Amino acid sequence: MTDVLYRVPMIFPGQASQSVGMAADLAADRGPASKWLGEVDDALGDNLTGLMFEGPLEKLTETRNAQPAILAHSVAVSLALADLGVVPSVVAGHSLGEFSAAVAAGALRPAAGLGLVRKRGELMFAAGQEIPGTMAAVLGLGGDQVREICARVSADSGVVVLANDNSEGQVVISGEVGAVEAAGKALTEAGARRGLGLNVSGAFHSPLLEGAAADFRRYLENVEITDPAVPLVRNVDATAVTAASDLAEGFARQLTSPVLWHDIMGVLAGGEGHPPKVVLEVGPGRVLTNLAKRAYPDIQFLPVGTAADLDGVLDFLAAHGATA
Repeated sequence: MTDVLYRVPMIFPGQASQSVGMAADLAADRGPASKWLGEVDDALGDNLTGLMFEGPLEKLTETRNAQPAILAHSVAVSLALADLGVVPSVVAGHSLGEFSAAVAAGALRPAAGLGLVRKRGELMFAAGQEIPGTMAAVLGLGGDQVREICARVSADSGVVVLANDNSEGQVVISGEVGAVEAAGKALTEAGARRGLGLNVSGAFHSPLLEGAAADFRRYLENVEITDPAVPLVRNVDATAVTAASDLAEGFARQLTSPVLWHDIMGVLAGGEGHPPKVVLEVGPGRVLTNLAKRAYPDIQFLPVGTAADLDGVLDFLAAHGATA
């Protein structure tokens, strides 16, 4: 087993980080990442890696495919990092990314994580077909103000809630189509710089997914979840948990609860009074790095999603004073 050289906070991306060609370079490396990617299709009973490597993008972007694809990629990178001696000190993941984080923390077996997010994606898509809804990004207003305006709009126009509190000036709202449109107008009048509709199949992280959440909770009862080896900061309340029961409860509540990413990053950046020098974004893309780097200029964020990123990670950690 490789000696541990560095223990660093790790964050894991959520849906919309997928792209055609994802993880193909890792599959060619013949290390632990390659071994894992070779097991993915058998674990799912599906040619997911073919879709990841070759597309088409439209099919890859379907919720039932995008979610396990992103987890498969993120797990591949975390396994490769561990092989280099880089392991997490604390983990968190944005929405779907929380399941990748749980695998990296040892609370879920990789194959179980795949199955969970495939089921999650299927339930979320089905809920969107049954009860149409949508989501929109809003720039320039904070989470508390958005919550207040959504509550006011909901009283007249239907369900609309804060779904993702991503950063000080970037949030996502979710709900019934007309209510989201009405909230967008109200938020613009309140000073939002921009509102942007998202290409999603439903109103994720809203009460419209209560049926899917109930089904997912029942599915979770038959999945083995163990205590994570390191703290995991939950989406639903930005609390660092170390018990399997708390982790499972967070998974079950996720579908109808907002992702409190702004608060989660505050917990990670606080570091119990000792802010970390480095945080790794593990998996495809750099969405979370882009969200965080302006807010935390004293912390070095490094996206690690490709074989080339892995080639430079030890030098980066050494140069920026990460510790074992």
